[in-house]
Amino acid sequence: MTHSSPPSSPPRHAVVIGGSLAGLLAAAVLAEHATVTIIEADTLPDGPEPRRGLPQARHTHLLWSGGARAIEEILPGITDDWTAAGAFRRSLPTDLVSKTAQGWLPRHEEMQFNISCSRDLLDSVVRSRVIGLPGVTTLQQSRVRGLEGTAARITGVRADTPDEENRLIAADLVVDASGRGSRARSWLEALGVSGLKEAGVDSGLVYATRIFEAPEGAHALGFPIVNVQSDPRVPVPGQTATIVPIENGRWQATLSGTRGGQPTADPESFIPFAKGVRDPIVGELLEGKKPLTDVSVTQGTANRRIFFERADLPDGFFAVGDSVATFNPLYGQGMTVAAQGLLAVRTLLRAKGLSHAGIGREAQRAIAPQVAVAWDLATSQDILYPGATGIKPRPGAGLLNGYVERLMTGATTKASLTAALLQVITMNRAPTYWIRPGVIWEVLRTSTRGALKAAPLTAAERTVAGLDQDGPAGTGGPLGPVDPAGQAR
Repeated sequence: MTHSSPPSSPPRHAVVIGGSLAGLLAAAVLAEHATVTIIEADTLPDGPEPRRGLPQARHTHLLWSGGARAIEEILPGITDDWTAAGAFRRSLPTDLVSKTAQGWLPRHEEMQFNISCSRDLLDSVVRSRVIGLPGVTTLQQSRVRGLEGTAARITGVRADTPDEENRLIAADLVVDASGRGSRARSWLEALGVSGLKEAGVDSGLVYATRIFEAPEGAHALGFPIVNVQSDPRVPVPGQTATIVPIENGRWQATLSGTRGGQPTADPESFIPFAKGVRDPIVGELLEGKKPLTDVSVTQGTANRRIFFERADLPDGFFAVGDSVATFNPLYGQGMTVAAQGLLAVRTLLRAKGLSHAGIGREAQRAIAPQVAVAWDLATSQDILYPGATGIKPRPGAGLLNGYVERLMTGATTKASLTAALLQVITMNRAPTYWIRPGVIWEVLRTSTRGALKAAPLTAAERTVAGLDQDGPAGTGGPLGPVDPAGQAR
């Protein structure tokens, strides 16, 4: 007599809407538990090429260490893959020349880091890793029409594919990672889901980016990221200028301006705008450099958030990335928020499994803390600019802002506070880190004594960039020699 094995349950299937970075990371997390189909409206590039659905990729993107560490957890070895493809792992604040609202940050030894490269390269490395995972397939040139199921349970999606209109694709779990243009809210409401509240803050920010040929020898020297931030305390439009060294011997230069002070696509005004921000260093560095592209301009950079986690979501669904919240790109939070949220989802899935009742709702709640932290940081600043629209600061925000302002002032002179600032800005710690007793003690004792008066570029950096060598003390000119970490001696 033979004994037959009990029938095994059919393999689980998950659908991810969108081949964005968030969608790719979601697929990597889900691939441990199910076969995964990524449905993408466009054709995914084979290499580091522009993706039609990501026009903001033309602008500077810095992946903070908080995000890089999360992606490394999901895709071990990815940092080495990025650097092998041409990206730079930059030490912070060693490889950073940054003027914050309170002044120049000193260039101490490494406290945090970021990954610097074009967004196209960053995404392509992740894409090749994820699409190569067992059980992950892509359905490209396919557009999702809506969610299939009820207000209680999502069972799949309907999509127009190259072979079939209104095709039903069944799924045990659907993840919306379709980005800023997500229609998830209207899809859910069509099924009878209510309580999907939305909030927004819009500073009217416009971005303009142009790529230049880096000076000969600049990349070999390890030329730093150079950045001049705006000061939201001053009632004028907030304007910034940034240079990020990227792969293939290029400098990616991005300008930004809030309502009433936006940059334009006019190539003749690009460098004058950069010279006109709070310090002219970025414009001076770009002067005489060979432009490799036209000026790319992006509008529509408002902070927008849908509170999916507060609604009674149907089982079998959650949203992630820009589908949940979009942030002013100035703060570089989007990729990190998505990665950290999906790392939390991975922990949840490993503990409870894909078949756990309510797993979609629990995943949505697991993502919410990372979103909330970034949301508060971005909107509390953006609402201060002239003409900004949206939710006003909560009561008591002025007192907290005053404390943070003092901390940031201290970060310009005291290494311990520079480290505390970077812990939060790079999204390794929540802002509550700033109110630890040790940090409060340092903030209370802070002063501006010894603050840098000019951009802390080394003499070698000024030489390779073609700047004069007669700057004031602290700039790396003959009056102010600078050690390898950029700290004036």
